[in-house]
Amino acid sequence: MHAQIIAEFGEPDVLQPAELPDPTPGPTQVLVRQVATSVNPVDYKLRAAGHGLAPELPAVLGCDVAGTVAAIGSDVTTFAVGDAVYGAAGGVKGMGGSYAELIATDARLLAPAPTTISLREAAALPLVTITAWEGLDRAGVKSGDTVLVRGGTGGVGHVAIQLARARGARVFATASSPQKAAIARRLGADDTIDYRAETPDAYVKRLTDGRGFDVVFDATGGSDIATAFASARLNGQVVTIVAGYQADLAPMHAKGLSLHVVFMLIPMLHDTGREVHGRILREASALVEAGKLEPLIDPERFTLDRIADAHRKAESGRPLGKIVVEIGDG
Repeated sequence: MHAQIIAEFGEPDVLQPAELPDPTPGPTQVLVRQVATSVNPVDYKLRAAGHGLAPELPAVLGCDVAGTVAAIGSDVTTFAVGDAVYGAAGGVKGMGGSYAELIATDARLLAPAPTTISLREAAALPLVTITAWEGLDRAGVKSGDTVLVRGGTGGVGHVAIQLARARGARVFATASSPQKAAIARRLGADDTIDYRAETPDAYVKRLTDGRGFDVVFDATGGSDIATAFASARLNGQVVTIVAGYQADLAPMHAKGLSLHVVFMLIPMLHDTGREVHGRILREASALVEAGKLEPLIDPERFTLDRIADAHRKAESGRPLGKIVVEIGDG
């Protein structure tokens, strides 16, 4: 099979084409013929310096899977050859990745792909949807809650807006341009915030009468957790997807906040709770088919041979939506 591998960690050019033997599924695995994958921050972070978390070198990276079942292991009863599936199902220590024409992966991590969108579109959803879903679950988001999504048109953020809306929450989002603000509103945000022009004190007063948001979901991937604390109400909930930095927790203590750190790779890295990810994606498929969840995809098209270019664009901060990489027909 054709694949892209890394033999060392570094800049995007370490991604190189290779011809590898076709994988054979184990008893609990499914062999997926890939139609598309997508580029997530974890993919380029592992490529750059993935010691301890990346597969053993030389490695195939890539978490998101979308394709059709080519073969199943002897113990698999949930899928059949020809099924369209998707999942966040590889590209970390102990697992092959999705930057290849075929991937053999744990059936528990997969779900039937939504029937109302293409597999190319479905490839944009798994990792970010699971991350957003777990964050909202941790914070206990329910109908009537006020939820602020910081980074509302990012990979995790644009999904968090839609999932919070589907739970009946009142959703607000930060955006850095009028174009992104319009997208956030189209996806379900009740109102948007230009964080460069409006302080937390100002938008908390404007949107919550000074009370603060019940839940602040920081999907920016940055280190400005202080702004999330400043935006939350007393005894509120804060969710973050990045915690590799030092921060002053005194404002959190003063408000009695609860902080939830989401690291969705845990089931893949530690082989625990993998069936939960499959369940989340089954429920997400139902939301897609009900018109309540859609992927936001950057318009530039990439093929597997251009995976290094896809990484460059993803790292540049310029994409408007997820970077999808096309691998096969479907």
